[in-house]
This record gives sequence, C-alpha cells and structure tokens, in this order.
Amino acid sequence: MSGLRWGLIGASTIAAEHMIAAFRASGGKVVSVMSASADRAAAYAQTHGIAKPTSSLSAVIDDPDIDAVYISTTNELHRDQLIAAAEAGKHVLCEKPLTLTLADARAMVAAGRAHGVVMGTNHHLRSAAPQRAMREAIKQGKIGKPLFARVFHAGYLPAHLQGWRLDKPQAGGGAVLDLTCHDADTLRFVLDDDPVAVTAMTQTSGLAQSGLEDGVMGVMRFRSGLLAQFHDAFTTRYVTTGFEVHGEEGSLIGRDCMTQTPKGEVTLRWANGEEALSLAHENLYARLVRSFQDAAAGRGALSASGEDGVKSLSVALSTLQAARDGREAAIDLEV
Repeated sequence: MSGLRWGLIGASTIAAEHMIAAFRASGGKVVSVMSASADRAAAYAQTHGIAKPTSSLSAVIDDPDIDAVYISTTNELHRDQLIAAAEAGKHVLCEKPLTLTLADARAMVAAGRAHGVVMGTNHHLRSAAPQRAMREAIKQGKIGKPLFARVFHAGYLPAHLQGWRLDKPQAGGGAVLDLTCHDADTLRFVLDDDPVAVTAMTQTSGLAQSGLEDGVMGVMRFRSGLLAQFHDAFTTRYVTTGFEVHGEEGSLIGRDCMTQTPKGEVTLRWANGEEALSLAHENLYARLVRSFQDAAAGRGALSASGEDGVKSLSVALSTLQAARDGREAAIDLEV
C-alpha cells in the first residue's frame, strides 16, 4: 500500500495517541512535525520517529517531500494554518471544530476549493462500526421513519487533556465545541438528515473555568421533524456513551459507541423481537485516513469533508447561542 507523506501541524496528544499510527497503518509516512516550541518539536519527533522537527509552518507546507498536512493545533490557529497549506498545494485533514466562526470556516473550505486540494474534517465517529451499521439499518427501513434520537456523549476529561479545553475561551475550549459538534456530525451521518434548530442549557460545575461550560444538554430539531436529545460533559466519571434512534417500526440501541476506540454494540428492537446487529469493528482513524487517501487519489469521497466540518461547527455555535439566549436558535447550514 502506498500512502501519503504527511506533515503534522501541531505536536498534539491526538496525533501521538491515534493519528501517527493511523497514517502509518494506511501506508503513509510522517515526514515532519511542527510545534511553536522548537524543543517540543524535537522531543516529539524523537519519541515518534519523525525525521524533521520544526517550529516553522513554512518548513512544513513548502516541503516537497510532503503531500498532506494534519492540523491539530488549538482551534483559533486552524484557519490561517489551513489556508496557508492550501495555498501551498497541500491536502489538509483538520481537527474539529474547524475554527471558531462560520465566516472563518467557510473561508477555509473556499481556500481548499480554490487551490484544488482535498480538505477533510477529523470526525472519526463516522468510521465507527455501530454508527455505520445503524445508518445502513435505517436505509434498509428496519425501523421505519425515524422519529427521535438520543446521544450520550458525556465522560470525564482525562488530566492529560485538561488545560486549554477548560480555561481558554479564546482557543475554543468548552464541552460544546469539543463534543457537541461530534454529536451533530454523527447524527447527520447516521440519519442522513440535517438539524435546523437547537435548544440547550449548559452547566459549569467547577472543572471548567473562565466562564466555559463543562456540560450541556439539549435538543436538535431536524428537517424531517425528528428530535434528537444530546448530553455532553467533561465531568461524569462513570457514565457509558450511547446512540439511539427510535422509529415508527423499531428502535436501534447503540451502547459504548461514542468513543475513539473500535468497540460498542447495537441492538435492533422491532416486530421480530430483538437482535444484535453484526458489526465490523476496525480502527476508526485508520479507516478515516484511508478514505482521505482515496479522495486525494480521486478514488472516492471523503469520510467527512470540509463542508461537513462547517455544518457541525454551526450546530455547536447555535447550541452556545441557544444556551446564552434561553431560547431556540436556528442553525445556518450554508457552506
């Protein structure tokens, strides 16, 4: 298998824990890593066997040995880094949320289009076996018309991931931008439907600081009329994640499936009783990277595009607006 040659923009935990292995498992090579700190870049490169550490963005995007970049810096930095990479002709896989405003997210997508590069959003849950199986069951009509959905995406933020997510509003911290945008994308994928409005309440229970929320509950309303309940948090140590869709003729009950690891199960409840859906678990990130490589080679569609990233960001921003205003907020799906 011949994969892409990658440059990492951001010496991040997610790259260390998931993406470097996914790039290599897909036949790719990680050529370079950039950090604002030259010392951090050097230490990270040594730990992960990366040949070229740097503190210079241009050293990555102007490198002829790099085909694509993966951006996993803090959210407020994504826009300028992505546009620079697109202008340099590099394909880009960007972490979610794409950025902090819809105008900037749209500018990022426009840059990708203008320079003819592939732009993807790292929405890994589209690659999860439970979500893919639920999407297919719905398409096959096994639960009839979907009426309601529920997403349980709360957990406890590990100590090594705390920091800017809890105390830097300017970097896009908080549970909504970190988790609710994943809910939105996963709901859009599984239901093949778009949310048009949201209402929500946020919570700050002591873990988050500087006015950021560390928990949220809300309801999205979709074009079809379906209502989707969601619960996201950084503060609940013992909860199990889940994803449910309830239709006129049956229900799909997913358990332990809103995670970064290939696990979970789905039960179909309908007129024939109950049955477990057959699931083909595999590494979520490796599957996502393969789809990105195929798209870059003109062999298929992205798992989650830049346009998908704009829409999930829009849902998250509308969720924050709804919580601030105490009323339903419309969701702008224009890209």
